[in-house]
Amino acid sequence: MLAAREARAPELSALHAELGRFFAKVALRARGRRKIGVVGSHGQTVWHAPGRHTLQLGEAAYIAEATGAPTVCDFRQADLAAGGQGAPLVPYLDWALFGGSGIVALNIGGIANVTIPGRRREDTIGFDTGPGNCLIDEAMRLAYHRPYDRGGRVAASGKVDEALIRKLRHPWLKRRPPKSTGRELWSRDFLLERAGRELKARPEDVVATLTAFTARTIAEALEGRGIQEVVVSGGGALNATLMGELEARLWPAALRPSEVYGMPPLAKEPIAFALLAERRLRGVPTGMPSVTGARRPALLGKVLA
Repeated sequence: MLAAREARAPELSALHAELGRFFAKVALRARGRRKIGVVGSHGQTVWHAPGRHTLQLGEAAYIAEATGAPTVCDFRQADLAAGGQGAPLVPYLDWALFGGSGIVALNIGGIANVTIPGRRREDTIGFDTGPGNCLIDEAMRLAYHRPYDRGGRVAASGKVDEALIRKLRHPWLKRRPPKSTGRELWSRDFLLERAGRELKARPEDVVATLTAFTARTIAEALEGRGIQEVVVSGGGALNATLMGELEARLWPAALRPSEVYGMPPLAKEPIAFALLAERRLRGVPTGMPSVTGARRPALLGKVLA
C-alpha cells in the first residue's frame, strides 16, 4: 500500500480510471433488470483539505456509460467554491429525515460526524467530531493485519491508557463548528507518531484506547446540547465496544441504531448521495451554509448524462 504522499500522478490517474470501472460494475449489479433514474457517486476521498481543496477518485463517466443513466459526481467542489468546507454533506439527509424532531444523527465512518437537525434547514447544525473508525482500523492493519476490529473484540480485550489518550489530543478538537476533517490529520503517520511504541508493545491496549478516544471526542462534541436521542449509523455502529463506551458517555440520552428508522447502518451514506443526486437533477441546491460555512446554498454535484 502506498502512503498518502507517495502516490505519483500516473498512479493516481490509473487508480481514478480503475475505480470508475469498478464502480460501474457495482452499479450494474445493483441495477439488475431495473431502470435507474439517476446514479450518485461520491467517489473515494484520497485527500480533503477543508475549505481549500478536495480530491475524490473514481471516474464517473464509466458509470454513466455502463448504466446509461445520468450520473452525478464531485459533490464537494461547489460548496468549496462558495467558500464552504466541502463537508460534511450527509446533514442534508439528516435534516430531510429528522428536521424538528429533536433527534441527533451520528454517523461513524472513517471520520465521525453529527447533525443536529433544526425545524428549518438554515437552523441545522452539522460537523465532524474527529476520528471515527480510521485510527482503530489503522492500528488493526498494522498490528493484526486485519482491516478492522470486528465487533470491537480486540478493544474489549485491552485496557484504556489514559496517558495515551492525552497524547492523542489535537488542537483541532477544540475548534468550533463549522468544521470538517479527514485522514489528512487522523492518518497512519499521526498514529505512529503518537502511539507507535505502544502499538508494538501492547496492541490490544492501543486499540482499546483508540476506541475510547473516538467515543470521548464524539460525546464531548455533544456536551451541553440537551441531547435526548442519538441515531447511529456507519461501520462504527457495528462495533459493540465503541457503542458501549458511547452509551455510557451520552447517558441519559438514548442511543439507537439507524435500523430503528428503517436505515441499515452501512446504507446511510449511499442513501444520502442518492438523495443529493436526485435533487441535483431537479436543480435543488443542497449545500448547507449553516453546516459548511459557505456563502450560499450551492447546487452540489456535476452531472454526466
